[in-house]
Amino acid sequence: MKKNKRLKIKELIKSHITNNGKEYIIVALLFIIGIFLGVLFVNNMQGVPKAEVTDYINNFIEKFKNTENINNINLLRSNIIQNVILAIIIWFFGTTVIGLPVVFGIIGYRGFCLGYTISTIISIMGLQKGLLFVAISLIPQSIIAIPTILALGVSGFKLYKSIMKDKRKENIKVEVVRHTIFSLIMLIALSISSIIEIFVSTQILKVTIKYF
Repeated sequence: MKKNKRLKIKELIKSHITNNGKEYIIVALLFIIGIFLGVLFVNNMQGVPKAEVTDYINNFIEKFKNTENINNINLLRSNIIQNVILAIIIWFFGTTVIGLPVVFGIIGYRGFCLGYTISTIISIMGLQKGLLFVAISLIPQSIIAIPTILALGVSGFKLYKSIMKDKRKENIKVEVVRHTIFSLIMLIALSISSIIEIFVSTQILKVTIKYF
């Protein structure tokens, strides 16, 4: 039974990606452009801003080393609230025709933040330690979070195209309901990524932070 359910889920995911291939390519390109801009921004950053970022990273590591007890519940609550707000914003603007550029902007900005963060960590810690730090602190939750955010963007994009194709009220209602249900499922996925971040990444980082 479990194998059958897994196969059905895999088939649904494959079918969804195949049916929305063009939309995923566009959204993924926006995200990649955002990453590239984030890396470019860090590489061109000089003087006081770079020094401030370096101090912030170093202070974060030192504070993390000296913190014995981490309130995981509070961190999880805060993280989930942030993801809920993000999902609501993407859902809301995805349901409006004029809001699609905002959705694309959010996806590009998330890519920018990721590129900026990774590039900053590597430039401060060096390639080896930087990649290790990124692998521990960012990758586990990002495996779920990034595809989920892209999927939310695709859902909004698909809704926009459906409304442009058929502007009847009945069609709009059906598509908005589909977009809402899909967004709720993606919100659950984002919550899972939050759990991974707090109870997996943070705990591994707590054990390995002394090596940074």
